[in-house]
Amino acid sequence: MRFVWAVVAFVLAAVLIGAGIAQRTIFMGPSSQKTQVQIDEPAPFVLLDGDVLRTNPGAQTLIVRGDGEIFGSYGRTADMEAWLADSDYNHVTVDDDGTLDVEPVSAPDAPDETDGDDPAADGDDATTDEGDATAEEPAGRDPRGSDLWLDSFMDEDHLISDNMQLPEGTSLLIAYDGTENAPDDIVVSWPLDNTTPWAGPLMVAGGIVLLIGLILYVLGIRHQRRGRGPRRKGPGPLPATEPIDVAVLPPAERAAIEASESTDPPTGDAPSDTSGTEIEDAEIVDENKDPDAKTSMRAAPTVRRRHRMLVLPVLGLTAILAAGCSADSWPQLGEGSPSPSPSPTVIAPENQKPPAVTEAQAKRILKTVSETVVEADTALDIDLAATRLDGPALAARTTEYALRTKLTDMALPAAIPTDDVEVVLPEATDRWPRTVLMLTKSDGDDTVPPVLLTMTQADPWSNYKISNMAEMSADAVFPQVAATWLGTSLVPSDSAFLTIPPAELATAFADVVDAGEKSEFYGQFDDLALNLAKSITDSRQAVVQTLSDKGAAETSKAAFDMAPTTAEPISMTTLDSGAIVAVSLTDTEAVTPTSSDVVIRFGENAQAKALTDATESAKGVETTYEFQLFFSVPAQGSTEQIRLLAVRQDLVSVKVIK
Repeated sequence: MRFVWAVVAFVLAAVLIGAGIAQRTIFMGPSSQKTQVQIDEPAPFVLLDGDVLRTNPGAQTLIVRGDGEIFGSYGRTADMEAWLADSDYNHVTVDDDGTLDVEPVSAPDAPDETDGDDPAADGDDATTDEGDATAEEPAGRDPRGSDLWLDSFMDEDHLISDNMQLPEGTSLLIAYDGTENAPDDIVVSWPLDNTTPWAGPLMVAGGIVLLIGLILYVLGIRHQRRGRGPRRKGPGPLPATEPIDVAVLPPAERAAIEASESTDPPTGDAPSDTSGTEIEDAEIVDENKDPDAKTSMRAAPTVRRRHRMLVLPVLGLTAILAAGCSADSWPQLGEGSPSPSPSPTVIAPENQKPPAVTEAQAKRILKTVSETVVEADTALDIDLAATRLDGPALAARTTEYALRTKLTDMALPAAIPTDDVEVVLPEATDRWPRTVLMLTKSDGDDTVPPVLLTMTQADPWSNYKISNMAEMSADAVFPQVAATWLGTSLVPSDSAFLTIPPAELATAFADVVDAGEKSEFYGQFDDLALNLAKSITDSRQAVVQTLSDKGAAETSKAAFDMAPTTAEPISMTTLDSGAIVAVSLTDTEAVTPTSSDVVIRFGENAQAKALTDATESAKGVETTYEFQLFFSVPAQGSTEQIRLLAVRQDLVSVKVIK
């Protein structure tokens, strides 16, 4: 019976192990689902709507094959459509039935600038000019390096972007360099659940049943061997015997019996049955005997060792099957959905526009800007600097490069720190221009002060440029602003909801500098702002004192004037209904002679000599400094003062008065 159960166990083990292996091989489904994008009419760009990538659940994988460097990027759908507004492209969307729809979109025709006259009236020359104009094809727009993308990636001939999970309202752009037609071999795939959680348990269960079968088989063999031995048929029933009285026998018989007893073999040489017949074929196991005796049986320990050796391969096979199974081959127990943790509730205003940039996007842009400006500073390339600077920041660099061309021992300007970006405050808008305010610090160098800056993107095809940049004071307290993902709004220059409209802030501070405590705005500024105004006044007095020390007080005079620049102030709302306002002012210092017989000599002023290419002036010299200031302006009705956040002073020009 043991053999029957062993065979049943072997069959059941084979079924279980085979079922487990089959789940990981012939019955295992595909690991992904793929969709091919069919492009019939080539164009320089392919715009994949986000719904295409979200057709199926799970992370998306984009596979693009082509010939050359393939470019891919994703961003907000509205932004990408604005960037492609004047280009030909294929727009891939999803129909209501789930199929992909590829719609070719053509660029709008250029406006007709002809005046309505007959072109033939101008003769052959007009025809030739028109032919030359039409022969020139407009150059494509290169998508690489644009600040508009949330992220971008490139690869040669074969572009793969996996683990993508584009949110609602985003799309994907595919192109080469914007001039040649985009690749048309585009595949989007999604992962499929091909886990086999019962493959591992089935194979392990099969191994256990196989072990049980082997044990039953060994027990059956052992039982059979133990049952082997002499099976001789015993003699039939014998007549009853009685003891023989030897004393009554005749002498001859008694002598014969005694002689036979003396010739019997010793007891124990060979066993005998009840009739006295010797059993010569039997073998006796006597554990008390010497193991070297011929009558001891040694087969039993050997059989046990063989049985143990049969168990080892079964255990090894079971271990191999269990180890060869990945996590997908086992039930994932105890992986319940995580309990949600409480988070603060933020309610966005109705019809809230998206922020101009994300935090990661802003950090990437700032790093690119900093690297470009450092490269321009090293090469004194103002054209390169102009790709990332604008307004007061560019004007300061222009003068800086002009001075360093002639004064080669001047130190390089400090690089914009990008190590620790503490504040990213983007404008929430879907239009252009777009503005972002950032506060960044340096981790490794404590001597580098925090930098507060604003950068603006003029249109979808332009990159962000820094217009205002100043160093933040250690005593300044930055106001609370909205989260990056929420963004903020710009305050109109003539807003009446602040204690001072942004357009009047620069004029008010200039009046404090010029009039001091007599200014009507003096009490509205905090101590940091008043200290700055005093330092400007002290520098003016130093110029006057220098003229007096050189004996030129009677032959020359100095005049000073601080006024706002023509640049519009940039104002961004804070959480307390106030605003951070960036303004720029110029402080002009004019030294003129009081008599026509007097000339103004520059003396040791190397900067004036370098910028004017002169050493003296008969009518005087005019030096202009520019201040870039950031203020925190409270809301109307607040009792708080206007706080100075950051300041930067640069020399922008030295001119000879003519």
